[in-house]
Amino acid sequence: MTTIHNLGFPRIGAKRELKFALESYWKGESSREALKGLGAELRKRHWDNQAGLDLVPVGDFSFYDQVLDMSFMLGNLPERVSGFHGDVLDNYFRVARGRSAQSAEEHHGCCGGVAAGEMTKWFDTNYHYIVPEFTAATTFKLDASRLLEQLAEAKQHGVKAKPVIVGPVTYLALGKAKDNSNKLALLPDLLVAYSQLLDTLAAEGVEWVQVDEPILVTELDLDWQHAFNLAYHQLKACRIKLLVATYFGQLQDNRYLAVNLPVAGLHVDVASSGDDILPLLNLIPEHKVLSLGVINGRNIWKTDLNALLNWLEPLAERLGDRLWLAPSCSLLHVPVDLDSEQTLDADVKSWLAFALQKLDELKVLAQALRGGRDSVKEALAANQAALAARRASPRVTNLAVQAAIAGIDASMGTRKSSYGKRAGEQAVLLKLPAYPTTTIGSFPQTAEIRQARSAFKGGTLDDAGYRSAMQAEIARSVREQEALGLDVLVHGEAERNDMVEYFGEQLEGYAFSQFGWVQSYGSRCVKPPILFGDISRPKAMTVEWISYAQSLTSKPMKGMLTGPVTILNWSFVRDDQPRSASCKQLALAIRDEVLDLEKAGVRVIQIDEAALREGLPLRKAQWQEYLDWAVESFRITANGVDDATQIHTHMCYSEFNDIIASIADMDADVITIETSRSDMELLDAFDDFNYPNEIGPGVYDIHSPNIPTQEHIVQLMKKAAERIPPARLWVNPDCGLKTRQWGEVLPALTNMVAAAKVLRQAA
Repeated sequence: MTTIHNLGFPRIGAKRELKFALESYWKGESSREALKGLGAELRKRHWDNQAGLDLVPVGDFSFYDQVLDMSFMLGNLPERVSGFHGDVLDNYFRVARGRSAQSAEEHHGCCGGVAAGEMTKWFDTNYHYIVPEFTAATTFKLDASRLLEQLAEAKQHGVKAKPVIVGPVTYLALGKAKDNSNKLALLPDLLVAYSQLLDTLAAEGVEWVQVDEPILVTELDLDWQHAFNLAYHQLKACRIKLLVATYFGQLQDNRYLAVNLPVAGLHVDVASSGDDILPLLNLIPEHKVLSLGVINGRNIWKTDLNALLNWLEPLAERLGDRLWLAPSCSLLHVPVDLDSEQTLDADVKSWLAFALQKLDELKVLAQALRGGRDSVKEALAANQAALAARRASPRVTNLAVQAAIAGIDASMGTRKSSYGKRAGEQAVLLKLPAYPTTTIGSFPQTAEIRQARSAFKGGTLDDAGYRSAMQAEIARSVREQEALGLDVLVHGEAERNDMVEYFGEQLEGYAFSQFGWVQSYGSRCVKPPILFGDISRPKAMTVEWISYAQSLTSKPMKGMLTGPVTILNWSFVRDDQPRSASCKQLALAIRDEVLDLEKAGVRVIQIDEAALREGLPLRKAQWQEYLDWAVESFRITANGVDDATQIHTHMCYSEFNDIIASIADMDADVITIETSRSDMELLDAFDDFNYPNEIGPGVYDIHSPNIPTQEHIVQLMKKAAERIPPARLWVNPDCGLKTRQWGEVLPALTNMVAAAKVLRQAA
């Protein structure tokens, strides 16, 4: 009998209930008890959603991030928060975002907050985790109360619980040694805490624990391979069954290591490719469970159930009860329920599956394997019909777009002159001071902006009224920036709901959901547009708004665009052609927008590629192929302009040291990057690489409500000037400001501009 289970469920809620509860608590508008009560309510609802599975994950719910949860469970707290003795949840939020609820901070006398934990991308997804911090003196002390409370709730609700934890080797690998010590030296002490945790769960009657070790799909040197053997040979003494879960890729050269770990089961991701399976079947011991991630947990397209059954039926006959089925990874990365969608294009909707529908697909597969295909013939027929309709749809293919892609040549990706000549022309035109100041693009999305957008979409505000409301917000942004004394202004993006969805709504080949939200970090949710067909741009998308903003000031106004690689990586992308082909289609569409902005007199254009790095394959051997087409796509977008037009790009919250050469190959005149949370550590790349163009290292952590001081910004920029010639440095926040409030933004930018003046005087 095939076992079916799930690796994790979306925790934010089908209507983003957790987001709103968190933000209400942080503002001091609701109590800690109300927040915890909402968490319990969501957990019960999500367990009910997973009824019918043989095992259901417990511990996958988090108030911010599952890696941060693991740090607190292990007692691995940064020293800067160790002196706070209030509620654990408030200390948790201090590490996550620099402070907790206003009332909690007032009670403990820490209204200024603390430095938030560093944040970076979870493997190659758009989810961000809080990076564990280590030193040579780090110790671990188990506090399993959070997981035990959730386990008790699950038992009360009759849930067949499978606790989920981050594995010890992955936990160490994801962390950062703040003193450059050897993280692996901490493994023996860490394993003591893990052993205590597993023994505690065994005493609670738990049979299976899911231990997530996704770094097994990456390249591992001998030390890290040895760490896996050491860890699991020690943990095998615990009286509990372990399912080591890998995902986001194939094991490849780690197959032998993975299948021979002394654990009861192994989960592997086969949704994208089943090439790993035959070698695994020949290696895996006969007593060990093999869990196959057969439903794609990262995309939203229906699974071809008949084709999958053709592949699974022989495996089920061979493995018998040892075969488990699940989604490829946690369903955290997809929306909750397709049935909530009432306005989504009907054709496109019929091709999709969100989290609940993916679990339904899993149940159909299990029933077909247990009772034969005839027992689910109607479900299989409906699935086949939807897939056939998608393949035959004339809306998917645009012959004109295909011809344009075929016509791309090398000249489209090359600027007329080298950076040195361009920089001279741009300096004459823009007349900027040393250490020029700017922002990354967006300003606060106020309640008034959201109300106007909602009224416009609901039909109670006409085109003229909406345009007037947005122009008023743009004018406010321009006035505030001029008063602050910023050098290069932005229009503030009041009209944009999201930096990807906004563009997708104006491109052919996209569809949009109402409730297709997924968590990016903490309370921050995104609603990725659905790229289902060939992409084209029917008309200009931003020129009217940015031209209006430029008319209000004599200072340079940046045109703000999202780049093709980021639009691709932050969309749900069609799976019927290579991602590189879709990216080049986006590149041609955004190129047309760049040229239209230039024609309108906009001489500074920022093309954000915030997601460039997260598209990297997890194995370095495959990086260059991706980087080749990603960089080519950016260059196609950016390089049709005159030399005097200054091209900016922006990247946030991702390590880029190991791809710095490719970033230089993008040949943007100015690149802005996140460096505030990492205390300029990301600039270590420039110790060994002579970056040729201008750079703005972000000095204001916009993901925290804390306001940076003038002195702190000066200190950060002085660190940057040790690596980058001051003449090529810009001063800017590390990301857009849409999630902050004006009351936070104005003092922070005031300090930033004042810091730039200090730096100019010292230059």
